[in-house]
Amino acid sequence: MDILVVQHEDGTGPGLVGAALEADGLRLDLRHPWAGLPLPSSLVGHDALLVLGGAPNCEDDAAAPWLPAVRTLIREAVGRGVPFLGICLGAQIAASCLGGRVVRRSGPPELGAVPLRRLPAATDDPVLGAVPDGARAAQWHWDEIAELPPGATPLLTGDDCRHQAFRLGATAWGVQFHPEVLAADVVPWVASDGPAAREAGADPDAALASLHTAEPQLRSVWTSTSHAWGGVIRAHASATRR
Repeated sequence: MDILVVQHEDGTGPGLVGAALEADGLRLDLRHPWAGLPLPSSLVGHDALLVLGGAPNCEDDAAAPWLPAVRTLIREAVGRGVPFLGICLGAQIAASCLGGRVVRRSGPPELGAVPLRRLPAATDDPVLGAVPDGARAAQWHWDEIAELPPGATPLLTGDDCRHQAFRLGATAWGVQFHPEVLAADVVPWVASDGPAAREAGADPDAALASLHTAEPQLRSVWTSTSHAWGGVIRAHASATRR
């Protein structure tokens, strides 16, 4: 079973999520459009779509000229019921292109290990249903989803960012946070984006320290969640190939 993975820039790979999926026997077809490599025009031949995070704004086609192709793939996945997971920028692209709204945060970027709160619909969700209330998630984002797309089901929220996770239909999810990263993955972000974050009023060094402290929970919760999404992929593929 093949998962099309869209990576938007160097240093933002599938990490923990990808490792869990590969451990389940799923194959990652990792694409680097930022390096000039084209994306496929459709999901034919793929069993799922994973769109990762990155620095561009979800509507900035000048900075990221591959975004129209990503929107096409997301619309296809949601329209056909192909399992989809959007992480941070990936979730913002999905929200924006499916009728929601993404804005620049009014305050500093949300950084570090941030506790999440479950919403009622999370109870029966096949991917996020086992995430404990108060579980911490790695955050690093300047933009956020202000309005979910029509028909989206909110699953997780936070004190400083309302829309932390949502589901569209039965097989598509978006998460504002980064289930794929651990502290070591964020060290380069502190180096590259830290000065701007400090100027905006955030504390990237404290954020990194919080990720180190939360790492055992980050690894446990989001690896388990990734296995759950892998289960959705296998079930969907089995059903469509009968």
